[in-house]
Amino acid sequence: MKLKSLILGSVAAAGLSTAGFAADLGVLTSLDVCDALGLSGLTISSETNCLQLSGGVSYEFNYGDYRTEGTVAATFDSNRAISIDDGAADWATKVEAWLKAVGTADSDFGPAKAVIKIKEVDLTRVYRNVNGVAGVNSVDNDGERVGLYIDEAYVSVGDTTVLMAGKKSSIAELGDDAPFNFLGLFSSDGIDGKGVGIDGDYTGLGGHSIQVVSDLGNGVRVGAGLENLNDETPNFGSGGLQNAVNIARAGTLVGVVSYAGEGLTAHVTGLGFGLLDGNIESWAVHAGATGTFDAFKVRGAVSYWDNFKFGTQNGNNDLLNALLSVEGTFDLFKIALSGEVANNTGGAAGDYTDYGFGGSVGVNVSEGVDINLGARYFFDDVTAAGVNADKSTWQVAAQIVAAVTQTIKVTGEVGGYFGNAIADNAAFANDNVFYGSAELAWAPGGGFTSSVKGEVNSESAYKVTFKAAKSFE
Repeated sequence: MKLKSLILGSVAAAGLSTAGFAADLGVLTSLDVCDALGLSGLTISSETNCLQLSGGVSYEFNYGDYRTEGTVAATFDSNRAISIDDGAADWATKVEAWLKAVGTADSDFGPAKAVIKIKEVDLTRVYRNVNGVAGVNSVDNDGERVGLYIDEAYVSVGDTTVLMAGKKSSIAELGDDAPFNFLGLFSSDGIDGKGVGIDGDYTGLGGHSIQVVSDLGNGVRVGAGLENLNDETPNFGSGGLQNAVNIARAGTLVGVVSYAGEGLTAHVTGLGFGLLDGNIESWAVHAGATGTFDAFKVRGAVSYWDNFKFGTQNGNNDLLNALLSVEGTFDLFKIALSGEVANNTGGAAGDYTDYGFGGSVGVNVSEGVDINLGARYFFDDVTAAGVNADKSTWQVAAQIVAAVTQTIKVTGEVGGYFGNAIADNAAFANDNVFYGSAELAWAPGGGFTSSVKGEVNSESAYKVTFKAAKSFE
């Protein structure tokens, strides 16, 4: 119980002990509605409702010669690129702010809530020497949503079983699929949030939704929802946001079963796309599990999408991604091994199976100082004009992380890219590309974080990034 509640209770008890003071202290005998609902943080209350406020602001500035990229190895579902020197400085400046209000009251079915989250992204990116043509510049947002907009607006009611309706994020579980090794894996890095999701963890989730989730006890949760009912296909151009409804894709049926217990987390998510026109155009499944056994962790995940993008890109693709990762933690060091596979069938570009693996060793050399050594490999199964054109990419790196003080951390990394995927690219002056980076991070407390990072590679590209952020709740 909060200190405020204890004080109020003590004063109320004292008031009840003396009839003469009872009337004067009567207002203090009722606990604050936020306390009664078990809510804390930055709150405002009335007699029946508790309003929780949270928000945050982040800033990022990038400067350097980095926006011209030479492709290292590209496949339909994985794209890796290296910045090269084009003789002109690029920069980007971005302010992101959000404010969220959650109003909660008690009901016969559990807490009843109304959630509103407003977000603004103010972004300018300057790209000089566009397409390698000197003096041709571009100022754009690279397709990222900008401006002031409502990010979430929905109502919910319930305790162990919760009904939600409105504009919100998806209930789909897409976790338990990130590799443990510190460099990650190439195909996994080509996915938003890393992992085995397809096309940025699927298109057509969240948005206008009706959802129900239920806690069955013993760590088991189930959920079902109708999402993407508005199917706003965003066109984030310099003129702002314009939406076009894809009738065939509108409506996504989502089903989730998950488990979280001692030493084990797991989930299965099923997705059916294009429900509202009466015919499910495409379906997908995402499953993952992580088990912890003493000093070891094991993670496995698989993702499959039938009729990917409804045949609108590269034919009627069926895509499958899978990943397996193992980590062992010992007294002074940590070892991690990971592998991945990406299979495409039925596409206009033909069938392919890409695969990769990676590993790392982390050593705690002294208190607050860690060294990570890692490598990863990717095989790109490519057939161009009927001719086998397979490509391979290697990356090796050494990283040191040092906690200089309780609030300051320094990270340095050197490494290189190798393989015929680089040798075959005319944008690179040689078959190998080396790089180095250094970052200084400062977190003095109060939720404030900041960092400055510098990067450079042997193609004469460079980038300096400054970040600062603060959130409250």
